[in-house]
Amino acid sequence: MDEKTDLNVEDMKMGIVVSEFNYDITQMMLERAKKHAEFLGVTVTEIRHVPGVFDMPLAIKTLLKQKDVDAVVTLGAVIKGETQHDKTVMSHAARKITDLSLEYEKPVSLGITGPGMSRMEAEERIERAKDSVESAVKMYKRLK
Repeated sequence: MDEKTDLNVEDMKMGIVVSEFNYDITQMMLERAKKHAEFLGVTVTEIRHVPGVFDMPLAIKTLLKQKDVDAVVTLGAVIKGETQHDKTVMSHAARKITDLSLEYEKPVSLGITGPGMSRMEAEERIERAKDSVESAVKMYKRLK
C-alpha cells in the first residue's frame, strides 16, 4: 500500500500552529506541512502564527476547542544559543502540548525541531514538518 492510500483521510480537518521565531526556517516548514496535508487529502482549516514555541499552548488550546479541528500540528525550530534556554523552552512546550492532547482527546503532533541543534541542523530538518502531519493523521485514524 502506498503512503497516500494508507494515510488518506478526506474528512479530516487540521489546524497548524507555527512559531515566528526563526521565521526563515519555520515558514519553509509550514509550506511543507500544508503541501503534505493537501497530498494526504487533509483540510487545513486554520493556521495560527505565534511569537515562539513557548507561546504555542494557548493557540493550540483555542484550536482544539473548535469543532472543525480534528488535530493540531505544531511547527517550530528551537536552536541552541549561548545558554540552556533552548532546553527549557522545548521541555515546557512539549509537556504542555502533550497535556493539551490528552485533555481534549485530539492528536497534537510535535513538529518542533530541537533543542541543542545549530541553524544548519535546523535547516536540514525542515522536511520533518511532513512527519508531524503524518503523525497527526495516523493518530486521528487510530482514534477514530
